[in-house]
This record gives sequence, structure tokens and C-alpha cells, in this order.
Amino acid sequence: MSEQNIDIKSTSVKDVEQLGTFAALASLSYVFWICGGMEMIERLAFYGVRTVAGLYGRDSIAEGGLGLGGAELGIIFSIWAMVQAWVPVLTGGLSDRYGYKETIFASTVFKILGYLIMAWFASFWGFLIGAVVLAFGTGIFKPGLQGTIVKASNRRNSSVAWGVFYQTVNIGGFLGPIVAGYMRQLAWENVFYACAAIISINFLLLATYREPDKQARLDHRERVKNGEITEAPLWREALSELKQPLLIWYMVLFSGWWFMFYLYWDVGPLYFDDWVNTKTLVSSIWGSSEPSALAKRFWVMDDTGTYILPEGLINVNALLIMVFCFLIAGFSARLRAANSMAIGTFLAAGAFIIIGGTNAAWITVAAIAVFSVGEMLSSPKLLEYMGNIAPPDKKAMYLGFTQLPVGLGWTLEGFVGQYFYGEYASKDQVARLALAEKGWTQEAVNAVPADEAFGALVKITGTSADVLTQQLYTAHNVGVLFHFMAIVGIVAGVGLYIYGRWTYQLVTDKP
Repeated sequence: MSEQNIDIKSTSVKDVEQLGTFAALASLSYVFWICGGMEMIERLAFYGVRTVAGLYGRDSIAEGGLGLGGAELGIIFSIWAMVQAWVPVLTGGLSDRYGYKETIFASTVFKILGYLIMAWFASFWGFLIGAVVLAFGTGIFKPGLQGTIVKASNRRNSSVAWGVFYQTVNIGGFLGPIVAGYMRQLAWENVFYACAAIISINFLLLATYREPDKQARLDHRERVKNGEITEAPLWREALSELKQPLLIWYMVLFSGWWFMFYLYWDVGPLYFDDWVNTKTLVSSIWGSSEPSALAKRFWVMDDTGTYILPEGLINVNALLIMVFCFLIAGFSARLRAANSMAIGTFLAAGAFIIIGGTNAAWITVAAIAVFSVGEMLSSPKLLEYMGNIAPPDKKAMYLGFTQLPVGLGWTLEGFVGQYFYGEYASKDQVARLALAEKGWTQEAVNAVPADEAFGALVKITGTSADVLTQQLYTAHNVGVLFHFMAIVGIVAGVGLYIYGRWTYQLVTDKP
């Protein structure tokens, strides 16, 4: 490999002996836990909206939703992804230069504004603008916070540190859908107001935050001010770093993981809402008894306790990670980063193959568990790897780079996933095809409002909703969409395995 800014001999592709799980936990500083708390609050609010965003966009206007089609939702999600990904890539170095605390404060202000715009303007444009403002706030939040995590950990405890950090992410990710599931049954705008209130709690945590190595940053700024050091514009410096082959291939390959991750969060709730009968889960556990009020909230059920809402099924992922992530992190500490990411990506692809094979509720839960293990092996390693190869004065910049594969995968999925699901797999679209088969003219089918075609089909057939759902699912082979999407994960997993062998060879070959 040609000369590069990254010193390959000092990066995380080189094996470093890690502390044991509990020794590593004991070695983490207080600022690490403050950052974990802020990330938990931020994710609680973010996933409170993110989990139900597709449901809100698709829900009929009569029910308080936006009544959007798959293509329109795809536009919103793609733009949301691009902004959230490219902002930290080009401005992640702001935290390195001007302060982690300052950028975290600014991000919180933008995120509150984004949630409020969503609440105030219930339209395509209102939701899109709110998503862009929220994405901008998220984009400048992550580099400062994650840069602090890098400086608050070291090479011997980094695997456990990032595993625990990811665990705090999923505590917030687990609580967010619970809040959203309750609030949306009252009114959709309550979801956004609640999330704006939740994220404001970070102002209190930020008051206790102390930036690691702050004096070194201030000394560096003083030398720049005095002309002792010359700095290039951030965007130019960032693009210069991104030219390195080690980073380029990393970004391309890991975007496959994020494609599947956001397919789970964006299309998963729609698919589970349309095709998975969660009444069987409730009856298997509680029988004929009505679940308690606490159980209804915890498992995100409807008010009667008859079935689990789609965000409750999605939430199994966050629950498993919240409980088991530090154990999986201890195991993955024994693996090279790229190998751990490759295994995790293969598992996620396998989960989609299972989901596409059947809509049986308990098998779906098992597939979610497989996906969750894959996520625990993949996503924390992404942060650990990038934090470890970053130069000391560019930690936040490199952590900002982690959003580029997020953006590539999410932008592609944001449109492709929504469009193809809306056109070929959504219950509303399949019901419209069935109405046409029943003799309805195309004009009559088109006149049915968004998300109301299935209700019309139930009326004219006299068949129960549950039986009709299963008939449509079987007749139209809905799950094949997930099989096609799994191909992306399989290709990415193979690529990550080869990438791991390549980077390891760089270490062993370089004198």
C-alpha cells in the first residue's frame, strides 16, 4: 500500500490484548458514563420518532397520519439519511477544533426544533423539513460525543467500552418505542412533543460534562492563532483523509450492514403491522387473561392488550441488545474488528431470509434475535475500529466518518426499501390488486384513500381481517422482498471478510 496518513502499525487492525470484561468496566471514567447517559436520552427521543416515522407517514389522514405513498416516504427517508450522514463527514472536525461540549449543546437545540416542526406542520413538507433539521442536529451531535468516548477509553478496554456504549444506545432505543407507542394512541403530534421534551434533558447532563484533553485542544488552537500551525479548511482536510484506500473500502463495504439495519427499522414496522399476527404472541404468554397495564406498556400493546403493536415487535431488538450487549462485546474483543463485522453482517442477512420465509409471529421473534446478535457483533466494532485508527487530533473527524457508510446504506435503503415495499409488498397495495381481481375498475380502486383498501376488501368479501391477511400473504409471496434485500448483506459480509484479511496482511507485511 502507498504512503498514507494512517499509520497501519498503530491501528486497531493490529491485535492488542484486551482487559477482561469486568476489569474493563472498572477502568472506565466518569465522563464515559455521562456520555452514555446523553446518548441514551438522545436515542430515546430519536427512536421514539424513527420507529413510527413510516407508520405515521403511511397512516391515513383520517387517523391523523400523512397518507403518503411508498415513493413519497422514500424521498423523505433518503434526504433525511443524506443530511444526517454528510453533516458529520464534512463538519465532524468542528468538535476537535472548537469543543465537544459546544457542538453537543448546539445539536440539542437543533434536534428540539426538528421535533417541534414535525408536530406543528402535519404535511409532506413539514415532515421533510423537520426531518432535515433533526438530521442536522444528529449529525453534529455524534462526532463530539463519540470523540469523547474515544478519549475516555483506551486500546485495552475499547471493545468493552464501545459495547457498553452501544448498550446505552439501546436502552434509549428500547424506551423510545414504548413512549411512542403510548403517545401515538393519544394523538400523533404527542409523539413529537414528547421527544422534544425528552431530548432537552441533555442540557442538565451537559452541565456535568467535562471534555477530556481540553487543555491540549486549547493549546493547539493557540498555536494555530499565533501562526505556528497552519490548518486547512475542515472540508478539505476531511476529503483528504477520505482518499485513503483503507477508509474508502471500509466505507463502501460497511454500507451494506447499514442498508440492512435501516431496512429493519424503516420497512420492518410496516411489514410487521401488515402481515405478522402478534395476537398469537399475546395468547401464548397470557392465555385468555388480559395483560396488566405494566405489561401493555412494556411490550407496547394496544389499549385492550389484544396484540403487540409493530414498534413493540421491533423493540425486541433493543431489549436483547440492552441486556446482552456487554457480554457479546466481551466475546467480540477476541476477534479482529473486520471479522466481527463480517460475521454480524452474515447473521443479519440470515435473519432477513428467515423473515421473508414466513410471517409466523414466534419465528419472526427468533429472526429478530438473530439480527440482534449480528448487530451486537457489527455496529459497536464500527465505532471502535474508526476511533482506534484515528490520529490523536482527529478523533471526532474520524468518528464523523462513521456516518458515511450509514448515509450510503440508509440513503439507498430509504428510497429502495420504501418504494419496493409500497409497490409490491404493502397490504394496501396487495389489497388494491385484490379489489381489481374482484371486478373493480382501476378508477374505483384509485379512488380509495391511502391505507383504506384493505378495509374495503374486508367489507366486500365478508372475510375476517386475520384470515384475509393470511390469504393475501400466501397468494402474493410478500416475503420475497426480504430475500432480495438479504443479497446485499451476503455480498457485504464476503467483502468485509476479504477486507479483514487484507488489512491484517498490511500489518504483518509492513516492517
